[in-house]
Amino acid sequence: MDHKAVKIVVYHAKQCDPRKCSSLKLKRHNLVWIVHRLRELPRGAVILNPFSKRAFSPADRERIEQKGLVALDLSWKHAYDMAKLVNLRGASRCLPYLIAANPVNYGKPTKLCTAEALVAALFIAGFEADRLLSVFKWGSAFLTLNKALLETYRQAHDSKEIVELQKQFIDYCK
Repeated sequence: MDHKAVKIVVYHAKQCDPRKCSSLKLKRHNLVWIVHRLRELPRGAVILNPFSKRAFSPADRERIEQKGLVALDLSWKHAYDMAKLVNLRGASRCLPYLIAANPVNYGKPTKLCTAEALVAALFIAGFEADRLLSVFKWGSAFLTLNKALLETYRQAHDSKEIVELQKQFIDYCK
């Protein structure tokens, strides 16, 4: 299934350089809907939230199809401001261990830009996400760096299994 069938919304906190912002670039290509108020987020959607206690998994696919997918575009430099986002309404999920390929955080684990987070979620849930990455020069590098992890996560059944797979990978790397 193509990601176009999925409603993708980004909460944009206006904390980043607009020239480097991946979510604004996705908006310019009409691939996402941007909102600036939390109350404008679609109710019941899957929210990619790094503070969530529950991992994103393929089990979230049906909710994404029905309610949509939300990403939070906030600067890592202002992570402390994100504490207010812990209790967002919706299905809050954190992404599993992945490596950033964006120019700002290249090679850094878990420091994904908004576009990378959306692509990872869509890929893990079984949607096609190539169009989102195609608008970035570094887009294919994200898949190259994370292909094995993404394929493994895509085979998981639920959040618990994602956490176990992530733990196995981190232990293997030690």
